[in-house]
Amino acid sequence: MGTWDIGHFDNDTAADFCAGLDEAAAGDREGVVRRVLTLAADTGAEQYLDFDEAAEAVAAAALVASQCPDGAPVTSAYGPDQPLPVLPADLRPLAVAALDRAVAEESELAELWDETEDGPAWRRAVQELRDVLALAGGPAPEVLFERS
Repeated sequence: MGTWDIGHFDNDTAADFCAGLDEAAAGDREGVVRRVLTLAADTGAEQYLDFDEAAEAVAAAALVASQCPDGAPVTSAYGPDQPLPVLPADLRPLAVAALDRAVAEESELAELWDETEDGPAWRRAVQELRDVLALAGGPAPEVLFERS
């Protein structure tokens, strides 16, 4: 899975996404984040969300959440090195929708994590992101689908 930890940037796909953000022109970075979130959020509930799309969506949501009042700053060495613009508040509900798809039953990322002993910790970390986004103007907080 190219993953070394449960952090939002601790996999090859998320690290590559962040490198791509660094390479994008400063004025294009918001659009890159928006496209990734939209791609995941617009995947229908019965459609399968590929690992790469879900991992990028989680990383993008973490970037949006980092700018929320209770959001944690991005301190990962695998996060973007270049500064992001102030991201608009309308990305918050989009990020929530993308996270909901990333943990849904038809998500390869969720399936792979659920096969590991770290799956519950990964789901908690994603839930924490969702809570920050929801409290900052996204949809009402709710518990994401959890497997036991």
